[in-house]
Amino acid sequence: MTHSTSKKPATSPSSSAAGPLPFELRQSPIQGKGAFATRRIRKGARIIEYTGERITQDEADNRYDDEAMARHHTFLFTLDEKTVIDAAVEGNEARFINHSCDPNCQALIEDDRIFIYALKDISPGEELCYDYAYERVEGMDEESEELYVCRCGAKDCRGTILAPPKPPKPAKPKSSKRARKTKAAAKRSSKRAGSKSKSRKRASR
Repeated sequence: MTHSTSKKPATSPSSSAAGPLPFELRQSPIQGKGAFATRRIRKGARIIEYTGERITQDEADNRYDDEAMARHHTFLFTLDEKTVIDAAVEGNEARFINHSCDPNCQALIEDDRIFIYALKDISPGEELCYDYAYERVEGMDEESEELYVCRCGAKDCRGTILAPPKPPKPAKPKSSKRARKTKAAAKRSSKRAGSKSKSRKRASR
């Protein structure tokens, strides 16, 4: 299972990640090593590219067996439907940025590459985190979800690095035949009335 990303909007602010990294790696209270800001990072700044070996989805499944792990731990990141980046091979420091349910960073796809951007102003000493939001797959049970436990410690921690479950679609009440006829008649009446009036639009400078 892999991280998810969003396409970077054309209007997103950014700054070059060239030069010394604005963070250092050290022990994290969340998990293992983490990335901690060494200077102020402004909201919208591009922090680092997520790099690694590019492999297929099938190769990723063959390389890592989620069910055989006591706790899910890989450096896989989905780029598109066909391509996955495995930062465990030829990866950089970006692979040590931990998950948080209250993130200060986000991962965005830009020109077929993945970059980590600051979601808000980040102070020196603050740990960099983004929401992994692993995709939930059909048929996952409680035992499977235990592999993706979250220890971020955020106030609103959802307890898992999996994406929040999608809310069920509300059921539409079945209307009676008489009600459907009344609704159709009202729609026809409204359409006739609307054709007689001129539409108005507020003027703007």
